[in-house]
Amino acid sequence: MAVRRVRDRLSVRPATSPSLLFAQPTALCNLDCSYCYLPDRADARVMSPEVADAMADGVRTWAGDHPVRVLWHGGEPLTVGVGTFTELLSRFPERGVHPIRHAVQTNATLIDDAWCDVFERSAVEVAVSIDGPGAANGRRTDRGGRPTAERTLKGIDVLRRRGIAFDAIAVVSEPSAERARELYAWFAMLGTRTLGVNLVERKGAYRGRVAWDEREVVEFWSALLACRRSDGRMRIRDLDHALRYLRDELDGRAAERATAPRELAPMVMWNGALVPTGPELAGFTSPRHGALSIGDITRSGLAELMERAAEVPWVAEVLDGFTNCRTGCDHFAFCRGGNAANKFFETGRFDTTETTHCRTSKKLLMEGVFQHVAEARE
Repeated sequence: MAVRRVRDRLSVRPATSPSLLFAQPTALCNLDCSYCYLPDRADARVMSPEVADAMADGVRTWAGDHPVRVLWHGGEPLTVGVGTFTELLSRFPERGVHPIRHAVQTNATLIDDAWCDVFERSAVEVAVSIDGPGAANGRRTDRGGRPTAERTLKGIDVLRRRGIAFDAIAVVSEPSAERARELYAWFAMLGTRTLGVNLVERKGAYRGRVAWDEREVVEFWSALLACRRSDGRMRIRDLDHALRYLRDELDGRAAERATAPRELAPMVMWNGALVPTGPELAGFTSPRHGALSIGDITRSGLAELMERAAEVPWVAEVLDGFTNCRTGCDHFAFCRGGNAANKFFETGRFDTTETTHCRTSKKLLMEGVFQHVAEARE
């Protein structure tokens, strides 16, 4: 009984009023990247205004408590066209009590002046998916197997000509110190504001082999931080997150991080289905749990579904997984329990602990930070 009471006290609670909502205007993507995790990226069906209205109702509720960011993502959002995207955006209020901001994750191949007009008019932040120069982008092909880098760079050129700031996300297949320096120099040269780095993962529809030399991974993160600190033109999402955590540790706020409710970063799919734990599980099912969604927001309401999410068995298992991480891992205050999708795709369960993503993008990242600090002192 005493053990049960201790575990209950350590149980991870979900944040039922998220600050980030993923929105999938369509599952369709005009590219066919070899490592993509999306299962339905040939499905051209589009989100209806009714689904956008239901999303806006929930976002308005949350914005009564704090700012909310709506990230249009999952498939290629710009394939819906300027008119449809503008209509979906128009369903949202400009703000609640707090601001409501929109962002789009795009491969940039469709960006032109008409799209830039939308971004400027609605203050939509832009993040571009591209993996780097030359062969680094070789796994990002279209459906005919043709390279796409030039098309993406053309879209970036339009953003730059219009003075629209952009972030970028790069998927890295072969991390090393040399690759880190090449990545930083190239993305900084493009004018990227913030670079996010995803090491390729065995996740979702991608079932390819993933094997890492852990020493190379540590060297990659250490070299990337060295570039970030010596140059300063560009932020690095993953490293900046780690440095914020370390500042909290030094200021004595790490315990507060560990006990705060866990944000789940829900996603609304194009058809109104709500996936409460992020975009990677959209469209997937589990042999034990069935569809990995918790309801239709046009029937039950977005805010109401998130309030009850922990009552759904598979979401409860996700929270058990976070709690297991909290009770068994010294890194919990940093990573907050890891990524539910990685746990599921690696083990078939949500209540496990360490994953490949956890090791390479959290634990080895932190080793890279410490290595850089040690080398800087020599």
